[in-house]
Amino acid sequence: METKMSMIYWKGDKFWVGKLLEHPEIMTQGESLKELEENLKDAYVLMTMDDVPKQHEVKELALSV
Repeated sequence: METKMSMIYWKGDKFWVGKLLEHPEIMTQGESLKELEENLKDAYVLMTMDDVPKQHEVKELALSV
């Protein structure tokens, strides 16, 4: 299944930076626009947990922010 989303992006000091408008919490960078697009696709898959197996474990983490 193919899902289409909108990418907002800009040129930073050294890298292209971008995020998905539909999921603004998913943000990454790349040395080129093509690399940025691939990195956003990979980040989306990781963030939506599409690749987590049915047999998995969960552990609570404490983060200092």
